[in-house]
Amino acid sequence: MNPWGSNPSSKRRDKLYIVAEILEIAKEGTLKTQIMYKANLSFTQLNDYLGFMLKINLLDKNIENDRDTYRTSEKGLEFLQRYRDITELLKSEADNCRNNVKIPPAHLLRRN
Repeated sequence: MNPWGSNPSSKRRDKLYIVAEILEIAKEGTLKTQIMYKANLSFTQLNDYLGFMLKINLLDKNIENDRDTYRTSEKGLEFLQRYRDITELLKSEADNCRNNVKIPPAHLLRRN
């Protein structure tokens, strides 16, 4: 399934999109495997993203019931809001000029 729409030439997701998707998935706290499946990432990719996101404090890692859980941090929530704002700006511009800008799916553009 192509998350960007019906154009088959745009199947790849960029890194910021994947970071935003992980942050959205982890907003309520979740397990590593749930992030992996919901974000459609390999185990290696997931570990790379989680390591990076923990290092720059976009995610918090906690232990609940003897299991590691990941939750979007305050900084991560700020990132998501700014990501949504930028994609909304791009979407407005794309509507005006049709410049092949990739717009994330609606679930990442939700406002809280």
